[in-house]
Amino acid sequence: MQPDDSVEKFRIDKWLFAARFFKTRSLAAEAIERGRVTLNDQRVKPAKVLAAGDRLTIRIGNYQYDIEVLGLSNKRGSAPVAQQLYRETGESRERRELLAARLKAQPQPFNTKGRPTKRDRREIERFTSNHDDY
Repeated sequence: MQPDDSVEKFRIDKWLFAARFFKTRSLAAEAIERGRVTLNDQRVKPAKVLAAGDRLTIRIGNYQYDIEVLGLSNKRGSAPVAQQLYRETGESRERRELLAARLKAQPQPFNTKGRPTKRDRREIERFTSNHDDY
């Protein structure tokens, strides 16, 4: 007796892409390989089959999502449809909002693009010449 081929498999990397956690499936697979995604507190491979009721922990940058899988899909849809595929825990949402508020409160780093342009140089000269009068 052969297994039924009509049953669709829901790979974890495809699901993460469909649920809009990652922009591409390859980014989702890379995050799984690097251990940034765990399934029921275990590291998995991108081809691991996902089921409803599974718990995922996803780290993206500074943020961590603790979610429960509610629905399965391999097709990427709109954001409202994607949000119906999972439920985030309240504790996870509070941690993310607190971290976002902390990051927003920090001063933005000063970035330079290299040498000043002609316009930048003129502004610097204007700024320094105005302060010499005091």
